[in-house]
Amino acid sequence: MVLTHTTNHTYAHPFPTVTLAFFLRYCSPQLNPFASHVLSTDTIDSHIDPSTGRLHTTRIHLKKSRMPPAVMKLLPTTLTGGTTSQASYILETSVVDMREGWMSTESRNLNFVGVLSVVERQMYSIPKTKTLDNTEVETKVVFKSRLGERLRDKLSHQNLSATAQEGGFFARLGARGIQRSIETLASTKTQDQLGKSREGMKMILERLRQTGIIGVLELRRAARERSMSA
Repeated sequence: MVLTHTTNHTYAHPFPTVTLAFFLRYCSPQLNPFASHVLSTDTIDSHIDPSTGRLHTTRIHLKKSRMPPAVMKLLPTTLTGGTTSQASYILETSVVDMREGWMSTESRNLNFVGVLSVVERQMYSIPKTKTLDNTEVETKVVFKSRLGERLRDKLSHQNLSATAQEGGFFARLGARGIQRSIETLASTKTQDQLGKSREGMKMILERLRQTGIIGVLELRRAARERSMSA
């Protein structure tokens, strides 16, 4: 089963500035307090395709994460280990074409994929009206849970009475019900996170408007120095 959530947004900033803000959005919680849950960001690969002139970048983000409590209630402790908090890795890939005026990105979780896979794809572009002061972005998030399938297979090979504590609830809810419940709950949380992500981007964009790229990088450097000396 798959659940898809799509949103559209327009930033009142030119495309080059928005793409720059995308790469700077996790640079410092002082610049973007909405990114305080991001523990680190590392660039795995970044190169320009000589045949197309497009910039290809792969990064990995380490984030403090918490599975939605409502989702945790659906999971047996054999899967959660009895805790709801942990750090999670997010793999991000992006392609930027400055000549054609678009950037495509994809982010996916590397943890708990057996419970819930979340893939976020974004397309940033100059509006079709060629309004160069604006940038449009379409965000599509795909949720897929395979937990129901796993539990269904487990229950089909075990005595239901012997697994009443862990499997009785799942047997009544059904595999499809489990999958749909997890996907729906995750979608609700993600909609809230997307709003915060946009607010964070706006803060970086406003910083760029006020101080320029040099000013933002100086603020980033000062924030890193403070964190290292703390």
